[in-house]
Amino acid sequence: MINHVVLLKFKPGTTDADIEELEKMLEDLPNKIVQIHSYEFGRDLVRSQQSYDFALVALFANLESLKRYQAHRLHQPVLKKIKQLCESVATVDFEGSDAGSIEIERPTWDFKPI
Repeated sequence: MINHVVLLKFKPGTTDADIEELEKMLEDLPNKIVQIHSYEFGRDLVRSQQSYDFALVALFANLESLKRYQAHRLHQPVLKKIKQLCESVATVDFEGSDAGSIEIERPTWDFKPI
């Protein structure tokens, strides 16, 4: 799986309505672009000085699927909106590992039936 991570820092003066419009645009993409395997996004909760304002994490089967998504005609208006709203955008695309395959010692619990 390819993990696609996008971090957005909004320009000063970006309104809640602007962000809500972006969220609506993003929300609809997984229903229309078949290459998207998983799609999550949201606003930063901590709001520290180093924090970005918004993040998106998407999963794609392979690099070709990611490239098709990036070039998709329905993704293009989202990119345009992001350019309008953001002073900074950071992205990273990486091949993830399966954390479920990590072997750890799990505690054993002594449950007694009720």
